[in-house]
Amino acid sequence: MIAPELLEKYDAIRKTIDKNEILFEEGNLPTHYYQIISGEIKMSNYNDDGREFIQGIFYKDQSFGEPPLFLNQKYPANAIAVENTEIFLLPKVTFMKLLQENPSVSINIIENLAQRLYYKSIMAAEISTHEPEHRVLKLIDHGIAYFNFKKDANGHLINFTRQQIGDLTGLRVETVIRAIKALEKKGQLKIINRKVYR
Repeated sequence: MIAPELLEKYDAIRKTIDKNEILFEEGNLPTHYYQIISGEIKMSNYNDDGREFIQGIFYKDQSFGEPPLFLNQKYPANAIAVENTEIFLLPKVTFMKLLQENPSVSINIIENLAQRLYYKSIMAAEISTHEPEHRVLKLIDHGIAYFNFKKDANGHLINFTRQQIGDLTGLRVETVIRAIKALEKKGQLKIINRKVYR
């Protein structure tokens, strides 16, 4: 996303977050730009029944939580470390200064936000109109394109747990497991040592 050297030039702070630690909560007002150095962050919220819905999962070199930062609106979800994670934090005022002084970075941020908006619109249509197998495959294909999942001789290793696939598609874990097995039988996915490949 933004080059680490540029973030450090603008005095970004490095912070380590422990697994399951909450970085910010739904309803908080944004104060910083966040970018992952290493680890994994999920943004999620819960319905009235306590079921988690994951809005997005973010990895190394990705940023998260920018829309409320630009709009000065409250966060619509919680940001939680999926594993021990190191991030850059840059105060909002400094972040805006960085964008004004570096137009190419502004364009990259716009492209990134557009990509996320595009993904959300596609997944909204998928969740409301398609069967579980189709939803799971669409999410996996998006993950390959957007998250740059590693590829080896078996194909692309899908770096989502079954629970995360369920939380991202609105499906129960049991349904996800059945869909993955059905897709394996159709030759559209491979399961090797309990890991899913496309």
